[in-house]
Amino acid sequence: MSAQEDLEAKCQMDNITAMEASLSQNDFRTLLEQCKKYYEDKNTQLEQVIGKTAQEKKTQATQIANLQNKIKSLTNQINQSNLIIKDLGLQISNTQSSINKTSSQIEGLRGELGGLLQARYEEDHRSVAAIFLSEKNISDFFGNLVALESLSNQVNNLLKSIENLKTDLEGQKSDMDSEKKELENVVVMQTLQKNDSAKKKQEMDYVLKLTEKEYQQYLEEQKDTQDKVTKIGNLLFELLEVPEGGISIEDAITIAKEVGKLTGVRPAFSLGILWQETRIGKVIGGCYLKDSSTGDGVYIKSGNKAPKTMKPGRDTPLFLDLISKLKNAGLIKTDAYTTPVSCCMILKDGSYYGWGGAMGPAQFIPSTWALYEDLITQKSGRTLANPWNVRDAFLANALYLKDLGAKNNNYATEMRAALKYFGCTTAWCETNYGRPVMTVASCFQDYIDKNSMSVDCRDLIF
Repeated sequence: MSAQEDLEAKCQMDNITAMEASLSQNDFRTLLEQCKKYYEDKNTQLEQVIGKTAQEKKTQATQIANLQNKIKSLTNQINQSNLIIKDLGLQISNTQSSINKTSSQIEGLRGELGGLLQARYEEDHRSVAAIFLSEKNISDFFGNLVALESLSNQVNNLLKSIENLKTDLEGQKSDMDSEKKELENVVVMQTLQKNDSAKKKQEMDYVLKLTEKEYQQYLEEQKDTQDKVTKIGNLLFELLEVPEGGISIEDAITIAKEVGKLTGVRPAFSLGILWQETRIGKVIGGCYLKDSSTGDGVYIKSGNKAPKTMKPGRDTPLFLDLISKLKNAGLIKTDAYTTPVSCCMILKDGSYYGWGGAMGPAQFIPSTWALYEDLITQKSGRTLANPWNVRDAFLANALYLKDLGAKNNNYATEMRAALKYFGCTTAWCETNYGRPVMTVASCFQDYIDKNSMSVDCRDLIF
Protein backbone atom coordinates (compact mmCIF):
# COMPACT_ATOMS: atom_id res chain seq x y z
CA MET A 1 0.00 0.00 0.00
CA SER A 2 1.39 3.44 -0.98
CA ALA A 3 1.76 6.27 1.52
CA GLN A 4 -1.15 8.09 -0.14
CA GLU A 5 -3.41 5.03 0.09
CA ASP A 6 -2.37 4.52 3.71
CA LEU A 7 -3.23 8.16 4.50
CA GLU A 8 -6.56 7.83 2.71
CA ALA A 9 -7.42 4.82 4.87
CA LYS A 10 -6.30 6.51 8.09
CA CYS A 11 -8.27 9.64 7.32
CA GLN A 12 -11.68 7.97 7.01
CA MET A 13 -13.91 9.65 9.60
CA ASP A 14 -14.80 6.33 11.26
CA ASN A 15 -11.11 5.59 11.67
CA ILE A 16 -10.40 9.07 13.05
CA THR A 17 -13.16 8.62 15.62
CA ALA A 18 -11.77 5.22 16.61
CA MET A 19 -8.19 6.52 16.86
CA GLU A 20 -9.12 9.34 19.23
CA ALA A 21 -9.47 6.88 22.12
CA SER A 22 -6.16 5.07 21.49
CA LEU A 23 -3.82 7.98 20.65
CA SER A 24 -2.30 10.58 22.92
CA GLN A 25 -3.60 14.10 22.45
CA ASN A 26 -0.42 15.17 20.62
CA ASP A 27 -0.50 12.13 18.30
CA PHE A 28 -4.20 12.63 17.66
CA ARG A 29 -3.58 16.30 16.82
CA THR A 30 -0.82 15.24 14.40
CA LEU A 31 -3.20 12.78 12.71
CA LEU A 32 -5.88 15.45 12.40
CA GLU A 33 -3.43 17.93 10.89
CA GLN A 34 -2.24 15.33 8.35
CA CYS A 35 -5.82 14.42 7.43
CA LYS A 36 -6.90 18.03 7.17
CA LYS A 37 -4.06 18.71 4.72
CA TYR A 38 -4.88 15.49 2.82
CA TYR A 39 -8.50 16.56 2.31
CA GLU A 40 -7.53 20.17 1.53
CA ASP A 41 -5.15 18.90 -1.18
CA LYS A 42 -7.85 16.57 -2.47
CA ASN A 43 -10.33 19.44 -2.57
CA THR A 44 -7.84 21.49 -4.64
CA GLN A 45 -7.45 18.60 -7.08
CA LEU A 46 -11.22 18.18 -7.33
CA GLU A 47 -11.63 21.90 -8.03
CA GLN A 48 -9.28 21.53 -10.99
CA VAL A 49 -11.10 18.44 -12.27
CA ILE A 50 -14.49 20.10 -11.79
CA GLY A 51 -13.30 23.18 -13.67
CA LYS A 52 -12.03 21.03 -16.55
CA THR A 53 -15.24 18.96 -16.62
CA ALA A 54 -17.37 22.11 -16.55
CA GLN A 55 -15.43 23.42 -19.55
CA GLU A 56 -15.94 20.11 -21.36
CA LYS A 57 -19.67 20.35 -20.60
CA LYS A 58 -19.75 23.88 -21.99
CA THR A 59 -17.89 22.84 -25.15
CA GLN A 60 -20.16 19.83 -25.70
CA ALA A 61 -23.28 21.92 -25.11
CA THR A 62 -22.04 24.46 -27.67
CA GLN A 63 -21.35 21.73 -30.22
CA ILE A 64 -24.79 20.19 -29.62
CA ALA A 65 -26.43 23.60 -30.05
CA ASN A 66 -24.54 24.10 -33.33
CA LEU A 67 -25.65 20.68 -34.56
CA GLN A 68 -29.22 21.44 -33.54
CA ASN A 69 -29.11 24.68 -35.51
CA LYS A 70 -27.62 22.84 -38.51
CA ILE A 71 -30.36 20.19 -38.35
CA LYS A 72 -32.99 22.92 -38.13
CA SER A 73 -31.48 24.78 -41.12
CA LEU A 74 -31.27 21.59 -43.20
CA THR A 75 -34.85 20.70 -42.30
CA ASN A 76 -36.01 24.12 -43.52
CA GLN A 77 -33.98 23.78 -46.73
CA ILE A 78 -35.38 20.28 -47.37
CA ASN A 79 -38.94 21.50 -46.77
CA GLN A 80 -38.43 24.43 -49.15
CA SER A 81 -36.86 22.18 -51.81
CA ASN A 82 -39.71 19.68 -51.47
CA LEU A 83 -42.24 22.49 -51.97
CA ILE A 84 -40.41 23.60 -55.12
CA ILE A 85 -40.21 19.97 -56.34
CA LYS A 86 -43.93 19.57 -55.75
CA ASP A 87 -44.65 22.79 -57.64
CA LEU A 88 -42.35 21.70 -60.50
CA GLY A 89 -44.14 18.35 -60.58
CA LEU A 90 -47.47 20.16 -61.03
CA GLN A 91 -45.99 22.41 -63.71
CA ILE A 92 -44.46 19.41 -65.53
CA SER A 93 -47.80 17.60 -65.35
CA ASN A 94 -49.63 20.66 -66.73
CA THR A 95 -47.01 21.11 -69.45
CA GLN A 96 -47.29 17.46 -70.42
CA SER A 97 -51.07 17.87 -70.66
CA SER A 98 -50.52 20.88 -72.91
CA ILE A 99 -48.07 18.89 -75.04
CA ASN A 100 -50.57 16.06 -75.35
CA LYS A 101 -53.34 18.51 -76.29
CA THR A 102 -51.06 20.19 -78.80
CA SER A 103 -50.12 16.81 -80.29
CA SER A 104 -53.83 16.05 -80.77
CA GLN A 105 -54.32 19.42 -82.46
CA ILE A 106 -51.34 18.74 -84.72
CA GLU A 107 -52.77 15.37 -85.73
CA GLY A 108 -56.14 16.97 -86.47
CA LEU A 109 -54.62 19.75 -88.53
CA ARG A 110 -52.46 17.25 -90.39
CA GLY A 111 -55.61 15.27 -91.29
CA GLU A 112 -57.39 18.47 -92.34
CA LEU A 113 -54.39 19.58 -94.41
CA GLY A 114 -54.21 16.14 -96.01
CA GLY A 115 -57.88 16.46 -97.05
CA LEU A 116 -57.25 19.90 -98.54
CA LEU A 117 -54.22 18.66 -100.45
CA GLN A 118 -56.25 15.70 -101.77
CA ALA A 119 -59.03 18.03 -102.89
CA ARG A 120 -56.54 20.28 -104.64
CA TYR A 121 -54.94 17.27 -106.31
CA GLU A 122 -58.29 16.14 -107.56
CA GLU A 123 -59.05 19.63 -108.84
CA ASP A 124 -55.73 19.77 -110.59
CA HIS A 125 -56.43 16.48 -112.45
CA ARG A 126 -60.01 17.10 -113.58
CA SER A 127 -60.52 17.04 -117.37
CA VAL A 128 -61.58 20.16 -119.23
CA ALA A 129 -64.88 18.48 -120.13
CA ALA A 130 -65.56 17.70 -116.48
CA ILE A 131 -64.75 21.23 -115.47
CA PHE A 132 -67.15 22.70 -118.07
CA LEU A 133 -69.88 20.26 -117.16
CA SER A 134 -69.61 20.92 -113.40
CA GLU A 135 -68.98 24.69 -113.37
CA LYS A 136 -71.16 27.38 -114.83
CA ASN A 137 -68.15 29.21 -116.13
CA ILE A 138 -64.41 28.87 -116.14
CA SER A 139 -63.92 31.57 -113.56
CA ASP A 140 -65.66 29.47 -110.88
CA PHE A 141 -63.13 26.72 -111.45
CA PHE A 142 -60.20 29.00 -110.93
CA GLY A 143 -61.91 30.52 -107.93
CA ASN A 144 -62.11 27.10 -106.29
CA LEU A 145 -58.41 26.49 -106.91
CA VAL A 146 -57.45 29.79 -105.31
CA ALA A 147 -59.65 29.09 -102.29
CA LEU A 148 -58.14 25.65 -101.84
CA GLU A 149 -54.64 27.11 -102.12
CA SER A 150 -55.38 29.80 -99.51
CA LEU A 151 -56.97 27.37 -97.07
CA SER A 152 -54.07 24.98 -97.43
CA ASN A 153 -51.61 27.79 -96.66
CA GLN A 154 -53.57 28.83 -93.56
CA VAL A 155 -53.77 25.28 -92.26
CA ASN A 156 -50.08 24.76 -92.99
CA ASN A 157 -49.14 27.97 -91.12
CA LEU A 158 -51.31 26.97 -88.15
CA LEU A 159 -49.72 23.53 -88.17
CA LYS A 160 -46.23 25.03 -88.06
CA SER A 161 -47.26 27.39 -85.23
CA ILE A 162 -48.67 24.53 -83.15
CA GLU A 163 -45.61 22.39 -83.86
CA ASN A 164 -43.42 25.29 -82.65
CA LEU A 165 -45.59 25.55 -79.52
CA LYS A 166 -45.15 21.85 -78.89
CA THR A 167 -41.36 22.20 -79.30
CA ASP A 168 -41.34 25.09 -76.77
CA LEU A 169 -43.46 23.11 -74.33
CA GLU A 170 -41.21 20.09 -74.64
CA GLY A 171 -38.20 22.35 -74.04
CA GLN A 172 -39.84 23.80 -70.95
CA LYS A 173 -40.73 20.35 -69.68
CA SER A 174 -37.16 19.17 -70.25
CA ASP A 175 -35.80 22.14 -68.30
CA MET A 176 -38.27 21.55 -65.47
CA ASP A 177 -37.44 17.83 -65.44
CA SER A 178 -33.75 18.71 -65.11
CA GLU A 179 -34.41 21.27 -62.37
CA LYS A 180 -36.65 18.82 -60.52
CA LYS A 181 -34.04 16.07 -60.78
CA GLU A 182 -31.30 18.41 -59.56
CA LEU A 183 -33.42 19.52 -56.59
CA GLU A 184 -34.25 15.91 -55.77
CA ASN A 185 -30.51 15.16 -55.70
CA VAL A 186 -29.94 18.18 -53.43
CA VAL A 187 -32.70 16.95 -51.08
CA VAL A 188 -31.04 13.53 -50.97
CA MET A 189 -27.72 15.16 -49.99
CA GLN A 190 -29.38 17.44 -47.44
CA THR A 191 -31.24 14.49 -45.93
CA LEU A 192 -27.98 12.56 -45.61
CA GLN A 193 -26.35 15.58 -43.92
CA LYS A 194 -29.34 16.00 -41.62
CA ASN A 195 -29.30 12.31 -40.64
CA ASP A 196 -25.53 12.46 -40.06
CA SER A 197 -25.91 15.57 -37.88
CA ALA A 198 -28.79 13.97 -35.99
CA LYS A 199 -26.66 10.89 -35.32
CA LYS A 200 -23.75 13.03 -34.11
CA LYS A 201 -26.10 15.03 -31.88
CA GLN A 202 -27.53 11.83 -30.41
CA GLU A 203 -24.00 10.60 -29.66
CA MET A 204 -23.01 13.95 -28.12
CA ASP A 205 -26.22 14.05 -26.05
CA TYR A 206 -25.21 10.70 -24.62
CA VAL A 207 -21.66 11.90 -23.93
CA LEU A 208 -23.02 15.07 -22.32
CA LYS A 209 -25.24 13.01 -20.04
CA LEU A 210 -22.22 10.94 -19.02
CA THR A 211 -20.20 14.12 -18.47
CA GLU A 212 -23.01 15.66 -16.42
CA LYS A 213 -23.25 12.50 -14.33
CA GLU A 214 -19.48 12.53 -13.82
CA TYR A 215 -19.63 16.26 -13.01
CA GLN A 216 -22.31 15.72 -10.35
CA GLN A 217 -20.26 12.87 -8.87
CA TYR A 218 -17.25 15.19 -8.63
CA LEU A 219 -19.41 17.84 -6.96
CA GLU A 220 -20.69 15.29 -4.44
CA GLU A 221 -17.13 14.13 -3.77
CA GLN A 222 -15.99 17.71 -3.33
CA LYS A 223 -18.84 18.45 -0.92
CA ASP A 224 -17.93 15.34 1.07
CA THR A 225 -14.29 16.40 1.09
CA GLN A 226 -15.15 19.94 2.23
CA ASP A 227 -17.38 18.53 4.98
CA LYS A 228 -14.46 16.41 6.18
CA VAL A 229 -12.14 19.43 6.17
CA THR A 230 -14.71 21.29 8.30
CA LYS A 231 -15.24 18.38 10.70
CA ILE A 232 -11.51 17.77 11.14
CA GLY A 233 -10.99 21.52 11.54
CA ASN A 234 -13.61 21.52 14.31
CA LEU A 235 -11.84 18.63 16.02
CA LEU A 236 -8.57 20.55 15.84
CA PHE A 237 -10.25 23.62 17.29
CA GLU A 238 -11.51 21.50 20.15
CA LEU A 239 -7.95 20.40 20.89
CA LEU A 240 -6.59 23.92 20.55
CA GLU A 241 -5.32 25.40 23.80
CA VAL A 242 -3.64 28.76 24.05
CA PRO A 243 -0.04 28.21 22.89
CA GLU A 244 2.83 30.26 24.18
CA GLY A 245 2.71 33.63 22.42
CA GLY A 246 -1.02 33.32 21.57
CA ILE A 247 -2.57 32.19 18.29
CA SER A 248 -2.21 33.57 14.77
CA ILE A 249 -4.43 36.39 13.56
CA GLU A 250 -5.83 34.13 10.82
CA ASP A 251 -6.83 31.44 13.34
CA ALA A 252 -8.31 34.06 15.65
CA ILE A 253 -10.42 35.53 12.83
CA THR A 254 -11.59 32.06 11.77
CA ILE A 255 -12.79 31.23 15.27
CA ALA A 256 -14.33 34.67 15.81
CA LYS A 257 -16.34 34.30 12.60
CA GLU A 258 -17.52 30.87 13.69
CA VAL A 259 -18.76 32.02 17.09
CA GLY A 260 -20.17 35.17 15.49
CA LYS A 261 -22.55 32.99 13.50
CA LEU A 262 -23.68 31.32 16.74
CA THR A 263 -24.13 34.51 18.74
CA GLY A 264 -24.71 37.38 16.33
CA VAL A 265 -21.84 39.38 17.83
CA ARG A 266 -19.55 41.09 15.30
CA PRO A 267 -16.31 39.04 15.02
CA ALA A 268 -14.11 42.15 14.81
CA PHE A 269 -15.65 43.51 18.04
CA SER A 270 -15.04 40.22 19.87
CA LEU A 271 -11.43 40.31 18.69
CA GLY A 272 -11.13 43.91 19.91
CA ILE A 273 -12.16 42.83 23.43
CA LEU A 274 -9.88 39.77 23.38
CA TRP A 275 -6.97 41.88 22.18
CA GLN A 276 -7.53 44.43 24.93
CA GLU A 277 -7.84 41.72 27.59
CA THR A 278 -4.95 39.38 26.73
CA ARG A 279 -3.63 40.40 23.29
CA ILE A 280 -5.71 37.43 22.09
CA GLY A 281 -4.07 34.93 24.39
CA LYS A 282 -0.52 36.30 24.48
CA VAL A 283 -0.85 37.48 28.09
CA ILE A 284 -3.24 35.24 29.99
CA GLY A 285 -2.26 35.74 33.61
CA GLY A 286 0.72 36.82 35.71
CA CYS A 287 -0.23 35.28 39.05
CA TYR A 288 -0.74 31.92 40.76
CA LEU A 289 -3.32 31.45 43.49
CA LYS A 290 -1.58 30.25 46.67
CA ASP A 291 -4.08 30.60 49.49
CA SER A 292 -7.66 29.70 48.66
CA SER A 293 -8.93 30.92 52.05
CA THR A 294 -7.55 34.46 51.69
CA GLY A 295 -7.31 34.64 47.88
CA ASP A 296 -3.69 35.71 48.00
CA GLY A 297 -1.24 34.53 45.39
CA VAL A 298 2.23 35.15 43.97
CA TYR A 299 3.55 36.96 40.91
CA ILE A 300 4.78 34.32 38.49
CA LYS A 301 7.87 36.23 37.35
CA SER A 302 9.13 37.42 40.75
CA GLY A 303 7.58 34.93 43.15
CA ASN A 304 6.57 37.85 45.39
CA LYS A 305 3.24 37.92 47.16
CA ALA A 306 0.29 39.07 45.06
CA PRO A 307 -2.61 40.24 47.26
CA LYS A 308 -6.22 39.81 46.15
CA THR A 309 -5.35 37.31 43.40
CA MET A 310 -8.79 35.67 43.63
CA LYS A 311 -11.83 36.52 45.69
CA PRO A 312 -12.40 33.82 48.34
CA GLY A 313 -15.93 32.55 48.86
CA ARG A 314 -17.14 33.85 45.50
CA ASP A 315 -14.47 32.55 43.14
CA THR A 316 -11.93 30.27 44.80
CA PRO A 317 -14.26 27.26 45.43
CA LEU A 318 -15.47 27.38 41.81
CA PHE A 319 -11.88 27.70 40.58
CA LEU A 320 -10.69 24.70 42.59
CA ASP A 321 -13.60 22.59 41.35
CA LEU A 322 -13.09 23.65 37.71
CA ILE A 323 -9.34 22.92 37.73
CA SER A 324 -10.00 19.50 39.29
CA LYS A 325 -12.53 18.60 36.56
CA LEU A 326 -10.30 19.82 33.74
CA LYS A 327 -7.26 17.96 35.05
CA ASN A 328 -9.17 14.72 35.59
CA ALA A 329 -10.45 14.99 32.02
CA GLY A 330 -6.91 15.46 30.74
CA LEU A 331 -7.65 18.95 29.42
CA ILE A 332 -4.98 20.72 31.49
CA LYS A 333 -1.75 19.53 33.10
CA THR A 334 -1.44 22.09 35.90
CA ASP A 335 -3.20 22.15 39.27
CA ALA A 336 -5.11 24.95 40.97
CA TYR A 337 -1.91 26.51 42.36
CA THR A 338 0.17 26.41 39.17
CA THR A 339 -2.42 27.62 36.68
CA PRO A 340 -1.91 31.25 35.59
CA VAL A 341 -4.69 33.75 36.37
CA SER A 342 -4.82 37.54 36.23
CA CYS A 343 -3.35 39.63 39.05
CA CYS A 344 -5.21 42.31 40.97
CA MET A 345 -5.00 45.80 39.39
CA ILE A 346 -2.58 48.17 41.13
CA LEU A 347 -3.43 51.88 41.04
CA LYS A 348 -0.92 54.71 40.76
CA ASP A 349 -1.01 55.30 44.49
CA GLY A 350 0.00 51.68 45.09
CA SER A 351 -3.42 50.52 46.28
CA TYR A 352 -5.18 47.44 44.90
CA TYR A 353 -8.39 47.77 42.88
CA GLY A 354 -10.89 44.91 42.81
CA TRP A 355 -9.80 41.29 42.56
CA GLY A 356 -7.79 39.27 40.06
CA GLY A 357 -8.41 35.63 39.15
CA ALA A 358 -9.56 36.01 35.53
CA MET A 359 -8.86 32.96 33.37
CA GLY A 360 -7.79 32.30 29.79
CA PRO A 361 -7.92 34.49 26.65
CA ALA A 362 -11.38 35.90 27.52
CA GLN A 363 -10.39 36.70 31.13
CA PHE A 364 -13.49 35.31 32.85
CA ILE A 365 -13.44 35.13 36.63
CA PRO A 366 -14.59 31.70 37.90
CA SER A 367 -18.03 32.91 39.06
CA THR A 368 -18.81 34.46 35.65
CA TRP A 369 -17.46 31.38 33.86
CA ALA A 370 -19.79 29.20 35.92
CA LEU A 371 -22.78 31.20 34.59
CA TYR A 372 -21.85 30.35 30.99
CA GLU A 373 -20.35 26.89 31.40
CA ASP A 374 -23.49 24.93 30.50
CA LEU A 375 -24.35 27.22 27.57
CA ILE A 376 -20.84 26.87 26.17
CA THR A 377 -21.08 23.07 26.23
CA GLN A 378 -24.50 23.24 24.53
CA LYS A 379 -23.22 25.52 21.76
CA SER A 380 -19.87 23.78 21.26
CA GLY A 381 -20.98 20.19 21.69
CA ARG A 382 -18.15 19.59 24.18
CA THR A 383 -18.77 17.73 27.41
CA LEU A 384 -16.68 20.12 29.50
CA ALA A 385 -16.00 23.82 28.88
CA ASN A 386 -12.39 24.96 29.29
CA PRO A 387 -11.53 28.69 29.69
CA TRP A 388 -8.02 27.99 28.34
CA ASN A 389 -9.38 26.35 25.20
CA VAL A 390 -9.34 28.98 22.46
CA ARG A 391 -12.69 28.06 20.95
CA ASP A 392 -14.44 27.91 24.33
CA ALA A 393 -12.87 31.23 25.35
CA PHE A 394 -13.98 32.95 22.14
CA LEU A 395 -17.49 31.52 22.50
CA ALA A 396 -17.73 32.64 26.14
CA ASN A 397 -16.55 36.11 25.14
CA ALA A 398 -19.21 36.45 22.41
CA LEU A 399 -22.03 35.03 24.56
CA TYR A 400 -21.21 37.48 27.36
CA LEU A 401 -21.00 40.44 24.97
CA LYS A 402 -24.38 39.48 23.52
CA ASP A 403 -25.90 39.47 27.00
CA LEU A 404 -24.29 42.84 27.64
CA GLY A 405 -26.26 44.28 24.72
CA ALA A 406 -23.71 44.35 21.89
CA LYS A 407 -25.54 44.70 18.59
CA ASN A 408 -23.87 43.83 15.34
CA ASN A 409 -21.89 46.82 14.02
CA ASN A 410 -23.57 49.39 16.28
CA TYR A 411 -20.89 51.60 17.82
CA ALA A 412 -22.93 52.82 20.80
CA THR A 413 -24.14 49.41 21.96
CA GLU A 414 -20.71 47.87 21.41
CA MET A 415 -19.01 50.63 23.41
CA ARG A 416 -21.44 50.15 26.32
CA ALA A 417 -20.93 46.36 26.18
CA ALA A 418 -17.14 46.82 26.19
CA LEU A 419 -17.26 49.01 29.31
CA LYS A 420 -19.58 46.55 31.10
CA TYR A 421 -17.22 43.72 30.14
CA PHE A 422 -14.41 45.67 31.80
CA GLY A 423 -16.64 46.40 34.81
CA CYS A 424 -16.27 50.18 34.67
CA THR A 425 -18.34 52.84 32.86
CA THR A 426 -16.49 56.03 33.81
CA ALA A 427 -14.97 58.47 31.30
CA TRP A 428 -11.49 57.19 32.29
CA CYS A 429 -12.52 53.61 31.43
CA GLU A 430 -13.97 54.75 28.12
CA THR A 431 -10.72 56.52 27.22
CA ASN A 432 -8.38 53.78 28.42
CA TYR A 433 -10.42 50.67 27.63
CA GLY A 434 -13.46 51.33 25.45
CA ARG A 435 -11.85 53.45 22.76
CA PRO A 436 -8.80 51.20 22.33
CA VAL A 437 -11.21 48.26 21.94
CA MET A 438 -13.16 50.04 19.19
CA THR A 439 -9.97 51.16 17.42
CA VAL A 440 -8.63 47.61 17.32
CA ALA A 441 -12.05 46.31 16.26
CA SER A 442 -11.94 48.73 13.32
CA CYS A 443 -8.50 47.40 12.35
CA PHE A 444 -9.76 43.81 12.47
CA GLN A 445 -12.84 44.74 10.42
CA ASP A 446 -10.61 46.18 7.68
CA TYR A 447 -8.54 42.99 7.73
CA ILE A 448 -11.68 40.83 7.49
CA ASP A 449 -13.14 42.96 4.66
CA LYS A 450 -9.97 43.68 2.67
CA ASN A 451 -7.47 41.08 3.88
CA SER A 452 -5.08 43.91 4.68
CA MET A 453 -4.27 46.38 7.47
CA SER A 454 -2.93 49.89 7.54
CA VAL A 455 0.59 50.46 8.87
CA ASP A 456 -0.87 52.02 12.02
CA CYS A 457 -3.08 48.99 12.64
CA ARG A 458 -0.18 46.59 12.14
CA ASP A 459 2.00 48.57 14.55
CA LEU A 460 -0.82 48.54 17.06
CA ILE A 461 -1.83 44.88 16.85
CA PHE A 462 1.43 43.17 16.05
